[in-house]
Amino acid sequence: MPTLTIEIINAAILGFEEQKRRLDEQIAELRGLLPGATTAPEPTKGTRRKMSAAGREAIAAAQRKRWAAKKTEPDTTPAKSAKPKRKLSAAGKAAIVAALKKRWAAKKAATAEPVKKTAPKK
Repeated sequence: MPTLTIEIINAAILGFEEQKRRLDEQIAELRGLLPGATTAPEPTKGTRRKMSAAGREAIAAAQRKRWAAKKTEPDTTPAKSAKPKRKLSAAGKAAIVAALKKRWAAKKAATAEPVKKTAPKK
């Protein structure tokens, strides 16, 4: 079964809505052909409802009140534990540097042995 992605589902919805619109138009045409039938007016979208200035101000005041209450509340997030920062001692750093030098020397020695360059033939 193919995987349905969001794009495929949205495309299918749009396709079906277009088919529905075409079918509704065809049904309306056929009803218009019936004797004594009147066509029903198409539904209108209606106008967008508008909010009064007082309503907007009431909502804004309520939001300001919520933010003020939020800002005065104590912080409820858990604080980080106060672990002391770990520090590397000089001896520890010297040991790490010595181990790295030893490791790189071994790696260079291992790669240098198998590769032997010969003088080019004349």
